Amino acid sequence: MTKKLLFVYPRFERHADSHPELRQHVPMNEYLGSPSLGIAAIAAITPAGWELEFRDDRVLDAARPTDADLVALSFFTPAATRGLELADHFRAEGHTVVAGGIFPTAMPDVVQPHVDSVVVGEGEASWPRLLADLAAGRLAPRYTCTENVDLATLPPPRTSLYFESEAPGSHPDDYPLQLSRGCALGCHACILPRSMGGALRPFPIAHVVAQLEAMEAAGKRASLTEDTSWLPGGGRRVLEELLDFLVERGAGATVSYIGTSFPMIRATPTRLLDKAKAAGIDMFYLVTGFDPISMRAWTGEHPAALTRAEEAVAKAHDAGIEPYASFLFGGDQDDEGTVDRILDFCDRTGIRKAEFAIATPYPGTPQWAQLEAEGRLLTREWRRYNDANPTFRPLRLTPEQVEEGYLRLWREFYAPRREAVSGMSEYDRIIQF
Repeated sequence: MTKKLLFVYPRFERHADSHPELRQHVPMNEYLGSPSLGIAAIAAITPAGWELEFRDDRVLDAARPTDADLVALSFFTPAATRGLELADHFRAEGHTVVAGGIFPTAMPDVVQPHVDSVVVGEGEASWPRLLADLAAGRLAPRYTCTENVDLATLPPPRTSLYFESEAPGSHPDDYPLQLSRGCALGCHACILPRSMGGALRPFPIAHVVAQLEAMEAAGKRASLTEDTSWLPGGGRRVLEELLDFLVERGAGATVSYIGTSFPMIRATPTRLLDKAKAAGIDMFYLVTGFDPISMRAWTGEHPAALTRAEEAVAKAHDAGIEPYASFLFGGDQDDEGTVDRILDFCDRTGIRKAEFAIATPYPGTPQWAQLEAEGRLLTREWRRYNDANPTFRPLRLTPEQVEEGYLRLWREFYAPRREAVSGMSEYDRIIQF
């Protein structure tokens, strides 16, 4: 007998939801990102005999009646408040509820009281056993991935589940294209080594191309958010194989951007940047605030770091790839002069498209563990962990100064650029806020 499985992606507050005044000050189009690939990846390995439904709570309230035998939620920290509300709702309606994703992996004890089962780590390792246990009436309260999943054995994520749920006027601007999982770097603010393993594992190029072709067949663009693709070794190899594929087929890439950082740009051979441009890559998503260069560049105390950051932006421009920069503010290294230094950097380096975020310690990261031990966390209201609210007390600024500096960055960056951005295409004006 066919059973029904309802996947739910909970909504979360965007920057302009937390600060509506941003819609007045920022003359750009609001980005609607795709749901994470977690649900699509699990859907792809769900056996026949299950009818699948997907609800994107950001588009339409997911707390609607359902006849599902199983409700599966996947969420990260900003969506955890809503995710736990939805879990409570569906359980109160008599449904079996399971949850996985970044937040349940980092905070399983917080999630456990709200669900029948928590999936920790890579879901593919546990999903077949979970479904078998459910059918046998012995669902365990927790399933934990103990070994890395062999990526060569996985089918492409079932992104068609997302495409079919799109609503007019509320469809994602692009969908993530995953080249690898895991990372060996262990950055202080990143959960990737914990959630996906401490070694970078590339997907086979055939898997990557299959992901891209599925998006293109549906008329969708892809985004490559993981800057680990630029690391020497397996990550860079599969990225270069993808670029070779795009160049050889002779059609421009349907890729919105590739994620990167100052150190990655500096370490990437010029020939590889040229190949990315030839493949049709026109934009970098340049993330700052996590690497040694950008954590020092705007302190006023490390001129060498500032120079390295300027050189990285110039290298991107020389390659013909525009840096769409994401600036992080409110960390321990920042002070009252940081806002002016960031704005001056943008003016001098020709950054014309940027977003701004408040430094946020996410559960499961080394930064979270440190701040919790030091008693500097301000809240466990998870909806506030959306990069738009102060959630800890930095060393040199008050939380009030952090919020005002963040809002000032948005206002003063775009105030002199209104006329310039008005000439951009509708697509080029899309940013996250």
